[in-house]
Amino acid sequence: LWWMVSGIPLAPAGGEEGREGGYRLYEATAATVNGEVLFLSDIVREVCLRGCGAFPGENPVLLSLPEARDKLIADILVRQEEKKLELGTIDNTLLQEAAAEASKNIGRCLSPCAREMEDDHVRDYVGRRLQVREFLRNRISVFVDVNKEEVEKEIRSRASRSGKSPGDISEEMVRKELLEWKAEREVRNWFDRVTSKSRILLSPLEDR
Repeated sequence: LWWMVSGIPLAPAGGEEGREGGYRLYEATAATVNGEVLFLSDIVREVCLRGCGAFPGENPVLLSLPEARDKLIADILVRQEEKKLELGTIDNTLLQEAAAEASKNIGRCLSPCAREMEDDHVRDYVGRRLQVREFLRNRISVFVDVNKEEVEKEIRSRASRSGKSPGDISEEMVRKELLEWKAEREVRNWFDRVTSKSRILLSPLEDR
């Protein structure tokens, strides 16, 4: 991965000269991901939507602009991979239900940014998050497995650390936690492989 902090050259005052001598403002660029442009307004919306806990089942989380940009870049990498594999279709009923719930969450949000959030932005956000979730579940995490020996070894280790009897530790819970840990590791490894082959250019956000 080539991470490069780079300013995007703009015309004077961030615009180009119009026919009447004025300037038409361009939107600030926050990053490009394999040629796909990510704008500052995309980052600001991401901060708002995550800060309001818009996505169904998620708690509100406060993100800085760079943190929100990282989340968006990760999602873009997934969607670019989906496009290569001709994937990315979401069940329309699931999308409608999730978008409706997200709209309710935005409606309950006390942040001033929520009042300016358009329905199309909420729907696009939910659609993206659903696509990314399904891809990571069905194309990456689905291949993770935990065998009986791994579970038994982990139970013995936990029993030794806690002083409990191995029989007091739930085999089902240990298997579930090991699966989750392995799935998270596999997802991280997938992102490492994809980003190593990607060209990502970042624009400064510190003064915005």
